[in-house]
Amino acid sequence: MTTVEPTDLLVLLRELEPVVETNLNRHLATAKEWFPHEYVPWSEGRTFDGVLGGEPWEPGQSKLSEVARISLVVNLLTEDNLPSYHHEIATVMGRDGAWGTWVHRWTAEEGRHGIAIRDYLLATRAVDPVELERARMTHMEGGFANAYEGLIESVAYVSFQELATRVSHRNTGAMSGDPVCEQLLARVAADENLHMIFYRNLLNAMFDLAPNQTMQAVTRVATSFQMPGHTIENFGRKSVQIAKAGIYDLRLHHDDVLTPVLRQVKALDRPVTGEGDKAREELVAFMTDLDAQATRFVERREAQRARAKRTG
Repeated sequence: MTTVEPTDLLVLLRELEPVVETNLNRHLATAKEWFPHEYVPWSEGRTFDGVLGGEPWEPGQSKLSEVARISLVVNLLTEDNLPSYHHEIATVMGRDGAWGTWVHRWTAEEGRHGIAIRDYLLATRAVDPVELERARMTHMEGGFANAYEGLIESVAYVSFQELATRVSHRNTGAMSGDPVCEQLLARVAADENLHMIFYRNLLNAMFDLAPNQTMQAVTRVATSFQMPGHTIENFGRKSVQIAKAGIYDLRLHHDDVLTPVLRQVKALDRPVTGEGDKAREELVAFMTDLDAQATRFVERREAQRARAKRTG
């Protein structure tokens, strides 16, 4: 692959088509078939009140902690916006050739996540079904718009985002206190990890093809990153609760999301010039500052936990 600095989307799509095809074939050979219905404890389910006259939901019916419920709902509402994600990614990557095959395969795999998590929450009566549906309607009515320009920035975003989602799912399951929930979210996280590898490999090829452009794109995305569910109602408050519980916080974002991707694509070791070099300097400064912020957050959290333990 010849090193160039392509600015035209069609040029990028054409140059990267062989990489997409290779990684699509690798993904199809690696991904394991699974079925959402096998991960849901249906025997725990019973009819809700409403048109069928079942039992009303009560908070005491849930065996999950409050923060686990919050995290599960945030994760589910994020997955619910799949139609908008599909539209945005298909608009950038197209629906033809290996690109199109990947887009549709990715969408099909992601669709399982919302199905499985919702079925689990309803079967176990973990959340208020009326409030959950209202939240879904509100969130989906707002849609999702890609905040980044062009193919490279979009791929950089999903490289980080898929890994962030994997971390969030795995940690939510681990802290749920329910082995069934943990098993389900581990399965979902395994999908997210394979998706991350696909996009990360594509991002690596973009660095080979257009190092300066890609460095600028990665820096812009890393320094402005937001989870796709950031438009969920009261997301700020919920994300603070999730961070305080250690499910997803600044330390995890720095250590387990940004740093591994940057290391795997050798972002800080690439031969770049001009604007690419400036972007890398900005990225290094950002990561240093984020590391310091993460340390302060963890220290404050541990101090709060220690005080709560002494007074509890």
